[in-house]
Amino acid sequence: MISSSTLLGWSTFIYLGASVLYMMHWIFKLRPMGMIGTWTTALGIGVQTGGLVLRWIESYQMGYGHAPLSNLYESLVFFSWTTAITYLFMEFKTRNKIIGAFAMPFAAASMAYASFNPNVRDAIEPLIPALQSNWLLAHVITCFIGYAAFAVACGLGIMYLLKNIARDSEGRGLFAMLPNLRSLDELMHQTIIFGFLWLSVGIITGAVWANQAWGTYWSWDPKETWSLITWFVYAVALHARLVRGWKGTKIAYISIVGFCSVIFTYFGVNFLLSGLHSYGAQ
Repeated sequence: MISSSTLLGWSTFIYLGASVLYMMHWIFKLRPMGMIGTWTTALGIGVQTGGLVLRWIESYQMGYGHAPLSNLYESLVFFSWTTAITYLFMEFKTRNKIIGAFAMPFAAASMAYASFNPNVRDAIEPLIPALQSNWLLAHVITCFIGYAAFAVACGLGIMYLLKNIARDSEGRGLFAMLPNLRSLDELMHQTIIFGFLWLSVGIITGAVWANQAWGTYWSWDPKETWSLITWFVYAVALHARLVRGWKGTKIAYISIVGFCSVIFTYFGVNFLLSGLHSYGAQ
């Protein structure tokens, strides 16, 4: 019988393959590779969805009975899954497959880190007391949808900077197939808004959960603090665009800096700082 670990392991290689296919579509202008990349990404999402569902079922069979969102391994898998879905939805809306060369590597890297890092345990374990709450699903899902959107926005920011650097060679060369600067700018803006809304909900649900678990809505725990810092980074981007008219290069840099803040909130706090969220490093 196929286990959840087997399906999730397969999705790692499928996402890696999709990333390569999108790269080939962009670099070598092989349009069929883009279509194959789309179907490969969809396959990866399907396989990964099956793995997550099966892992949830296995949890109940082991007597634990919780959603697969409780440790570092499961959060990496869920981040990869939401990133792939977010990207595929964007591809469906924009009809531009080159974005996959910059977005899908995030999904592939997350799964690769979860699958190949010996320090990341993939065992299904019982929930620690702090995680035994109905708010677990709401908090984790909303935060990671936001993180996935920010990953895609980071990819768009990188695309914008590359296109801007090479705009004198429009119509030829490696950057000719990239979307135009105006389209990239608008996509970044919309993606950041989407991620910001979900992160805001994630912080709110986290505060309610914290009050239920520890008796306080906010304790300035390192992860709470860095989540707020990340929220302010993107709030600055949206405010500056609305009030000061910031566009293009400035927003592209903020999208990259913001995702670096996301990564530190996700990994750095767990490994470098101790606090109430230290269980996330397990």
